[in-house]
Amino acid sequence: MELGSKIRKLRKEQNRSLDDIAKACGFTKSLLSKIENGKTVPPIGTLIKIAETLGTKISILLDDNDLYGTVYTSQARSMGKMVHTDKGYSFSAIAAERPEKLMQPFYFVAKKGKTGKRTFSHVGQEFIYVLEGTMIYYVGKEEYTLNAGDSLYFDSVENHTYTLVTEEVKYLSVFCSDSNA
Repeated sequence: MELGSKIRKLRKEQNRSLDDIAKACGFTKSLLSKIENGKTVPPIGTLIKIAETLGTKISILLDDNDLYGTVYTSQARSMGKMVHTDKGYSFSAIAAERPEKLMQPFYFVAKKGKTGKRTFSHVGQEFIYVLEGTMIYYVGKEEYTLNAGDSLYFDSVENHTYTLVTEEVKYLSVFCSDSNA
């Protein structure tokens, strides 16, 4: 089942309106409708808000094949499940099929000039590890230049955003929170 269809199904199972969920998430009914109909893929922060509002986990929205215990994800499988957004980046949820985990890792590929200047804020903590390229990452009022091998760990409720220095940046991001694991 596709992401938008899963969101719509959960919303309808809870007998909640588009307007109810959109207001609780802090965005428009129109945006939620576009997400549910597969016309747009939301950024991770938006997915986290939707999951919280629906009382579920982001991993459930991204993959409903539950697998307990050790989860092996091959590079081919991870690359094959890339979700392409209109926000200038693509991502893949790693080990999404394991329910009730304490963290959700993601693999991101961001393209310079396409990511915009959107600021993110969501519950939990976040860990960023740059695999390739260089980016400037902003957390609160602080600025960090991250090259391959550099990392950041921060409270993700703080406003955060990034700017790419190189044409492309590949990085891992791990989100931790009771409600999105």
